Amino acid sequence: MSKAVVVVPTYNEIENIERLLRTVFSLQREFHVLVVDDNSPDGTATVVEENFKTYPEKLFLLKRAEKTGLGTAYIAGFKWALQHGYDYIFEMDADFSHNPNDLIRLFNACHKEGNDVAIGSRYVKGVNVVNWPMSRVLMSWLASKYVQFVMGIDIYDTTAGFICYRRRVLEKINLDNIRFVGYAFQIEMKFKAYLSKFKIKEVPVIFTDRTKGESKMSSGIISEAIFGVVAMKFKSVFNRKRFNEVSFN
Repeated sequence: MSKAVVVVPTYNEIENIERLLRTVFSLQREFHVLVVDDNSPDGTATVVEENFKTYPEKLFLLKRAEKTGLGTAYIAGFKWALQHGYDYIFEMDADFSHNPNDLIRLFNACHKEGNDVAIGSRYVKGVNVVNWPMSRVLMSWLASKYVQFVMGIDIYDTTAGFICYRRRVLEKINLDNIRFVGYAFQIEMKFKAYLSKFKIKEVPVIFTDRTKGESKMSSGIISEAIFGVVAMKFKSVFNRKRFNEVSFN
């Protein structure tokens, strides 16, 4: 059986994490879970540790000293997953904005259909977002359209954070050269996969805003995405070889 691991970054997700673990581990297909916790003061990591005996050899925890950005948490998780021999590596939020049941659909898009990257997409078929104010939906949709236009890539949901990667994608992308840490991290990963000519599929999903805990969104993350897109495109055009350097350490 192909090994699959879901990387879940956490910061103050004590209200969600145990229920998320229970839901993922109840799926018909087996997924392992790696929680990457940024020293949550609410004790999220302790809850994960308390579940080790319940889910032996399926649940893992990577503790980080401080909160240094979503992108750096995912990169730490990706490196761990590659070192531990996983064939399929997933990104997923801890707050149930991503439906764990869709993990199987993303897995099948890669494992059965032969895609290298499967994106849980809010916008590939209309707009599938629940519990967001219209202003935020519009901002997110326009951001993806902006990225599509500037980057010249045929991906509708460029900032999506619900993704399945085949290990060869993460092996080829130089994770040490990933520059951005917020929304722009998601764009950068997709752009580098696109430049490397990996087969990418968007799988329509319904995104539901969190009902417990607090959002980590900030104006700094949004501005990084807006200005980072231009910087990425500029660098890729004038120094493509270096931008998409292909090595993994």
